Amino acid sequence: MDDIPIILEDFLNYLDTIKGKSQNTIKEYYYDLRTFLRFIKKRYRLVNKDVPFNDIEIEDLDIDIIKKINLQDLFAFLSFINKNRDNSTNTRARKVASIRSFFKYLHNIVELIDTNPTLNLETPKLTKRHPSYLTLDESLTLINSIQGEFKVRDYAIIMIFLNCGLRLSELVSIDIDRIKDDTLTVIGKGDKERTIYLNESTLEAIKKYLEIRPTKNIKDKKALFLSKRKNRLSVRAVQHLVKKHLNNAGLDPDKLSTHKLRHTAATLMYKHGNVDIRALQQILGHSSVSTTQIYTHLDDEKLRQAVKSNPLSKNTKKN
Repeated sequence: MDDIPIILEDFLNYLDTIKGKSQNTIKEYYYDLRTFLRFIKKRYRLVNKDVPFNDIEIEDLDIDIIKKINLQDLFAFLSFINKNRDNSTNTRARKVASIRSFFKYLHNIVELIDTNPTLNLETPKLTKRHPSYLTLDESLTLINSIQGEFKVRDYAIIMIFLNCGLRLSELVSIDIDRIKDDTLTVIGKGDKERTIYLNESTLEAIKKYLEIRPTKNIKDKKALFLSKRKNRLSVRAVQHLVKKHLNNAGLDPDKLSTHKLRHTAATLMYKHGNVDIRALQQILGHSSVSTTQIYTHLDDEKLRQAVKSNPLSKNTKKN
């Protein structure tokens, strides 16, 4: 992150050392604000119009330019990322949150600006959609179709996704010493630690992987899942292997992802395991139960049966 102005570097350091944000969260702020400041340079005619947007340098931006930014500039930026960069509503909403935090820091914390231009900036209205997921049959098809040089490792990875509902970042960060008996300790969003209980099939998958896991010349000895080069398996590598196995199973890798496997785990537990919503919240590591409640709206069959169970359901009028 050596391509940014000091004012932004200081903000990111504040998020790290004072607010305790995770490195993944800080990266999202970095990317969002870099895009925003590139747009500001383009809008203020501070860069040649022929320079490609992604090549615009921002390290020369100073507080005097930041002070000029107003609400119209913010609206123009949202229009730009919608029309020119095809950002989804969720992505635009995240960028608004990043910009709000940045200007709140400049105004309230370090008092470098007199007014906060984001006070009247509205968040794009989010469309609530039910999360997509694999059915039980599709899940079985996926795990039974795993083949290849690393099939034992990949099988364990997908079993953890489907049985435990881990986030991608949580899975790649698993250390061997975090597995004790039938429990796995993970560090989730906001550096919050939680315990995941492992069922029999997941424990067996991990056990079989550990039997063939390399033991010599390992770069990260604590890492559970290793790459071919014996490094900790990266986020991108896991995304790639999951898409590969989805494709091999005849499932659409463009509509499904590692996060959809997390949705699948939650949905299967709710639909087939009668898991209490509070228990599901704890398993998934949601800070608010309202986030978990999206899974309570998935099962139309339960709603259908609930209506049919009404004692008046068969009380038809006889003429």
